[in-house]
Amino acid sequence: MNSTPSVSRDKLMADLRVVIADAEELLQLTASQAGDKVADLRARMEERMAKAKDELSHLQSAAVHQARDAAKATDHFVHDRPWTAVGIAAGVGLIAGLLMGRR
Repeated sequence: MNSTPSVSRDKLMADLRVVIADAEELLQLTASQAGDKVADLRARMEERMAKAKDELSHLQSAAVHQARDAAKATDHFVHDRPWTAVGIAAGVGLIAGLLMGRR
């Protein structure tokens, strides 16, 4: 399984959280500002932040769902083929040991 998509998804979610926090702080700082343009900008930002929070929620639930599916698939594989799983684990351990021994 390639971990690059999950790493970039985690980074995207973290970056999105930072952007949302910064935007909320900006909205709080401009709360005392008056004027039609400022009010319009605040309304658009609040709408976009709500969409971003919703998208972040969807990304998180998709990541949790994918992790659960992977865990179930692994569990089924180990229960269906225990000796194969033991062989794979031993092979991975051997390779890891060889790589660590080189250092």
